[in-house]
Amino acid sequence: MARRIVDAGYPTTLWARRPETLEPFADTPAKIAASPAELAEASDLVCLCVVGDTDVEEIAGGGLLAAMTPGSVIAVHSTVHPNTCRELAKQAGNQGVSVIDAPVSGGGPAAAEGRLLVMAGGGADVVQRCRPVFETYADPVVHLGELGSGQTTKLLNNLLFTANLGTAAAVLSLASALGVAPDRLTEVISRSSGNSFALNALGGVGGLERLAGIAGPLLQKDVRLIVDLADQAGASCGAVLDAADATLALMDHPR
Repeated sequence: MARRIVDAGYPTTLWARRPETLEPFADTPAKIAASPAELAEASDLVCLCVVGDTDVEEIAGGGLLAAMTPGSVIAVHSTVHPNTCRELAKQAGNQGVSVIDAPVSGGGPAAAEGRLLVMAGGGADVVQRCRPVFETYADPVVHLGELGSGQTTKLLNNLLFTANLGTAAAVLSLASALGVAPDRLTEVISRSSGNSFALNALGGVGGLERLAGIAGPLLQKDVRLIVDLADQAGASCGAVLDAADATLALMDHPR
């Protein structure tokens, strides 16, 4: 995502908790900030890409928010609880800074090709101001409504993806038992009505067991978050949660 912004010609400043991740930008015009505060001072838009709620809170409270100037924007690209974004927005509003939630879907290859999906929530005018930057790495950029709606949408997506992983893994296992090669089954279903992103993801990494080490903790986090939202709303997650829970158990990351 950062590479796409730089290549599009936007003046860009980068900061990372792991400095080695910035080494690929040594040959670019991007500047390197020594701290979140220095990043904030140099930026009218900060795109925050970290793992979870505590990471967002830690960085925002670790000098980033305090150093931002009135009129600037924080875009939370992480997948976190909507309330984390709302609380950050309350703090930021006191100093004239806007917050939008803008989780993404598609992964590294999609980012490199400029075809991530951005799910944005927040003020329409603020999202519109950020759209040209988002469109360097995303197509489409979808504004879903008020602050938090992007996160809710991303969590619903990840709940369904988790459920689909389990059903896809079960079909591949059944194929082997019935004498159909899983890779040939994937080839066929990828062009048929039973196709899913999850089925193709499993084929690409070599099965659910290998994916578990990469995605298990993240999917566990996201399913927990959407269940919390559903509980707060008095809504039932139904069969999709049953399937997602079964998947998480298979991945050794039970909810």
